[in-house]
Amino acid sequence: VQLQASGGGLVQAGGSLRLSCAASGAIFSIQHMGWHRQAPGKQRELVAVSTSRGVTNYADSVKGRFTISRDNAKNTVYLQMSSLKPEDTAVYYCNGFIDYVTYWGQGTLVTVSS
Repeated sequence: VQLQASGGGLVQAGGSLRLSCAASGAIFSIQHMGWHRQAPGKQRELVAVSTSRGVTNYADSVKGRFTISRDNAKNTVYLQMSSLKPEDTAVYYCNGFIDYVTYWGQGTLVTVSS
C-alpha cells in the first residue's frame, strides 16, 4: 500500500490550498485517513482525521479553517485549507489506517508567507 500526497506550495496569508492523498495497492478496507503536519523544530501533530463512518476530528488550531473530506471510491482524502496563517507552515503528511496497518505518505510542504 502506498500513499501519494500532493497539493502543497507557497501561498500568502489568508489564502487557500487543497491537499490530496491517494491510497493505492492491495486495499481491503480503510478504517481512517487523515493529515498530520510538522513545522520546523516542532513535533509532528495531528491536523485532521476522517473515519470510515464519516466522523471527523480537527486540531483546535485549524477548526473552522480546514475541512477534511474523502472520496471512498478513489481511496483519496482531501484537506481544504482556508484562511491560512504563517503558523500553518509545515510539511503535511497524510496517513491511513488501512487493513488495520498504519501507512504514511511522503509529505508535502506548505509555506504561508505573511
